[in-house]
Amino acid sequence: MNIHPAGYQLVRNLRLCSFLSRRCALTDFTSCATRIQKYGITPLKRQNGFPYCLGNNLDLTIRLYSSEKTLQQTPTAILENESEYGDTHSREISGNSGLSIRHSSKREMARNLEPLAEEFITEQKTLTSMEREKSVDQFFDRLQRCTSPTDVLDLYAESTMTRRRISSCLMTIWKTTKRMSEDQKRYERKLMFEHPAFETICQQALQEAQSMNSNDLAYSLFALVKIGVSQNSQLIHTLLRVTQECLNKFDERALSVLSNCLKNMEDGKSVSTLRMGLRLLVELRIPEIKRVMALQTMMRCIGKDAPLALKKKLENKALSLLNKFTLPNSQYMFVTLAAMGHRSHPLLEACGNRLIENIHGVPFWRLVHILQSCKSLQYRNPDLLSAAGNHMASTLDIWQVKQIILFLVLFADLGFQHTKLMNAFAQIVLARSESLTLKDVLSVLHVYSLLNHRLDENLKEQFLQTLSDAFELYLSKCSSLELLHGIYSFCLMGHYPHAALNQLFQDNILSELRSAANLYRESNERMLQCINLCLELENPSFTRPVNASIASPLPPRATVNLEVRKTVDTILGDNSLYHQGLVLKNIYFIDFEIAVDQEQKNAVPFCQGDGIGSDPNIQRVAVLCTPASAFCLGTVHPKERLALKIRHLELLGYRVVLVSEHEFGKLSEDERVDFLKSAIFAE
Repeated sequence: MNIHPAGYQLVRNLRLCSFLSRRCALTDFTSCATRIQKYGITPLKRQNGFPYCLGNNLDLTIRLYSSEKTLQQTPTAILENESEYGDTHSREISGNSGLSIRHSSKREMARNLEPLAEEFITEQKTLTSMEREKSVDQFFDRLQRCTSPTDVLDLYAESTMTRRRISSCLMTIWKTTKRMSEDQKRYERKLMFEHPAFETICQQALQEAQSMNSNDLAYSLFALVKIGVSQNSQLIHTLLRVTQECLNKFDERALSVLSNCLKNMEDGKSVSTLRMGLRLLVELRIPEIKRVMALQTMMRCIGKDAPLALKKKLENKALSLLNKFTLPNSQYMFVTLAAMGHRSHPLLEACGNRLIENIHGVPFWRLVHILQSCKSLQYRNPDLLSAAGNHMASTLDIWQVKQIILFLVLFADLGFQHTKLMNAFAQIVLARSESLTLKDVLSVLHVYSLLNHRLDENLKEQFLQTLSDAFELYLSKCSSLELLHGIYSFCLMGHYPHAALNQLFQDNILSELRSAANLYRESNERMLQCINLCLELENPSFTRPVNASIASPLPPRATVNLEVRKTVDTILGDNSLYHQGLVLKNIYFIDFEIAVDQEQKNAVPFCQGDGIGSDPNIQRVAVLCTPASAFCLGTVHPKERLALKIRHLELLGYRVVLVSEHEFGKLSEDERVDFLKSAIFAE
């Protein structure tokens, strides 16, 4: 069918009229008039809206495409109406319209209309795009306001879903339950699985899996695993299969999400295959990596059980990029190495030095993550810890009590004693004891007892009594395990709260702590034996219930240090002048016991019976060989059980000589003899 050109132009003009009319409603009269004036289509003074635009455009269309005979005749009514409003463009057309049009080229007139058509199409596309963006923004705004999985599923049910929206909904379902208590989490998940939209979103994720991009695929899999969808389900198997197929397309972000997801999944054929593929992909991409952040992402992806050879390759790549490390890169390297379970001393030293130089620029929580990573890697850098402790001590006023306690707990886990910080915090405890929760009290007791921190005598008694009073306020709320830990810490520091002890020795508490079903039964038994010995030696006045019996401990299994024995033989010259491998109270192992004449400064033989006779000048010396872990980091200050052992041996009449096995191993033969001789025969 042939269409007359005039009809085609009429349709174009009708569309234009409709568009201009809508633009008037969306914008204002001026903007609409400006557009019309630009292309010379309609009078501008008072004309607006669809009817008038239609009239003018019909007139223009007829005059352009009618035959030459009819072109001479101008629609008088329309021209008169146009002239009535004094419109310049209308008068130009109506004055000698026939003559003007005859001398004008039709092609030129059409060319003048082309920009109008192009802008019309562009405006339509822009308007559609704006409407779409507005709809997307509204959806994600509503999604962010969801506070439970049910809210998300309700929103899903009433919205049009795209692949991105599916993954966003699933991630939001997980995020809303992340910070809930376990009971609330179980209840919300029950409602989620029963919601009719949950099956629908799972079905849609299953159908769209093949078309999802890498990020949507990774996030969807991660969220579904986190919210408890069975790994044996068809949905999880499908997502794992598609992930394997598309793994080469995964960028750094998607690989990181996938790696975190695989950590939480049980071993299976698909999971193991994907882990292996992930590591192969990382290994292939190592030479291409130019950015530090990209490298750290890859390092976190491979997991702790990756082959050592792959970890070494990544370590070497990181060392080659050291000159590009920023301060945040240095901070994140600790977390990255902890995530891959690789203790690289060169990297840790280099990044640690950067942190020491800029310690005041490291945020609190990032410092916490660094200390947690050091604990995980068993990396202890006294200089770094001292710098962190000095930073905390110098800015103590800006931190909350709980933040300082968290910091001290991490220091204690690393075996590091920062004397200045601990002294300052003891003053804070005295001033704000009423604000301490049970968890705070137990944490403070744990830190100060573990590190054997020595306060001034006056401050020590006040500090311990303050903690004792705070602890006894929570006795009715304490679990048996919390009660045991609290009293054990007090005993390590030589303080005995009677109310708490009476509660501990009740039958039901002891039975619960020593129950066969208790996972911590053995450690509980050891702590009870230690408390019992402390009461026997240091607080014999405390009366325990008759039926509160504590089983005697089994003798410790330990061997004498052969290097130290060789040196003792060299010093004494006779192995009958010392005893080795003694066990006291079935708890304390003594490597060597030597009877020393204080005046003569020499070893004397042991007498039969009491061992050294009744001579007051004879002093019993206990030589204890101890590992480095028994001391605070970088010092010979004894910790926890070693400090208690020394205290009890002194009560039993011994003078204690400590030999650090780590430091002793560094000495030459002559230095070993000089060190041990001066220690044994000291004043």
